Amino acid sequence: METYDEQIRALRGQLLRQEHLKTRLESLRHQLRRLEEREAELAESRAAEQADVDRLEGGSLAAYFYRFTGALEDRLDREREEAYQAAVRHDAVCRELDAVRQDIETAETELRTLCGGEERYRSLLAEKAAALKAAGAPVGGRLRQMEERLAYLTGQQRELREAVEAGEKTLRTADGILASLSSAEGWGTWDLLGGGLLTDLAKHGHLDDAQRKVEHLQVQLRRFRTELTDVTIQADLQVQIDGFLGFADYFFDGLFADWAVLDRIHNSQRKVQGTRDQIWSVLARLRDMEAAVVRETESLRAESDNLIIQA
Repeated sequence: METYDEQIRALRGQLLRQEHLKTRLESLRHQLRRLEEREAELAESRAAEQADVDRLEGGSLAAYFYRFTGALEDRLDREREEAYQAAVRHDAVCRELDAVRQDIETAETELRTLCGGEERYRSLLAEKAAALKAAGAPVGGRLRQMEERLAYLTGQQRELREAVEAGEKTLRTADGILASLSSAEGWGTWDLLGGGLLTDLAKHGHLDDAQRKVEHLQVQLRRFRTELTDVTIQADLQVQIDGFLGFADYFFDGLFADWAVLDRIHNSQRKVQGTRDQIWSVLARLRDMEAAVVRETESLRAESDNLIIQA
């Protein structure tokens, strides 16, 4: 086991260096963005100050005026000083930019040499864990339990992510329906005030758009429910899911059959908003579950790593 331990210690050192470099790179890239913005500002200022000098040194009206008043040389000296200061400031930030870019290149080069360290570290831990279990070490049983739980959590995390992504798509579609209904409401109000044919056409155009989105939402709700069947969820959340999907089934059928009255649009807005709120509620629960699975996974992995390292 000593051979494993020596390699594990070396790889842990590399991983710590990796994390340090990633943090450093994040800071350097932030500095780079700020310096690039500053350099652009100073380059513009430098060009403007130099343009002032060029105008006075040339045959501009301002040059003739200052020459006529006898103030040309004083004005030129002042403009040249301002141009010089602008150039100095710009050159300084350019040098700072070059230094930051060099630091980024150095850090990225070193980081590339450490690439694959995480995979080698995990592979080595797995080898040592297998050796401990094969040797009948006391920690072997606990490691097996952890592996089974981690395998389950990995599956749950994948299914939860897929369910969340499906729910987010569904939520965006519901928001799109509400936007179309809101536009239809505005045109419908003008229609009631005698807006005429164009107003009526615009209103129905938005309603047709809402109809298409409702049909798309119906498909997405089915997919959302399918994704949820792969997730182990609490009983109360299952009731909530079944409830809003069933509600959507009966309510979306023929939702836009009669658009003659503005009240119909308002009623549909309330119903879509209600469904949207329920989708959001389920999504919030799923995100909480996903975060809990991630936390448990990280905790178990840390515990497993410590058991293996200390054994």
